[in-house]
Amino acid sequence: MATTTEQTLRMVFRNQEGKNVTITLGNPKENLTAAEIETAMDLVVARNIFASAGGDIVAKQDIRVISNTTNDMYDPSA
Repeated sequence: MATTTEQTLRMVFRNQEGKNVTITLGNPKENLTAAEIETAMDLVVARNIFASAGGDIVAKQDIRVISNTTNDMYDPSA
């Protein structure tokens, strides 16, 4: 039995239609700062490097680091 924790970085942008576009990355660096993430998001907007069904990505909307803890309660080999 083990407990594991995984983190996910979720960057949310707004496209030309005003809809949210989410980019999710697994296992971000532990010491990543909001300023570093915002800089990366600014590049995504400025260079228009991702396509969205609702047009170009035009603005940053939100940043979230999500932690998911799993507690394995059963070990079939025991």
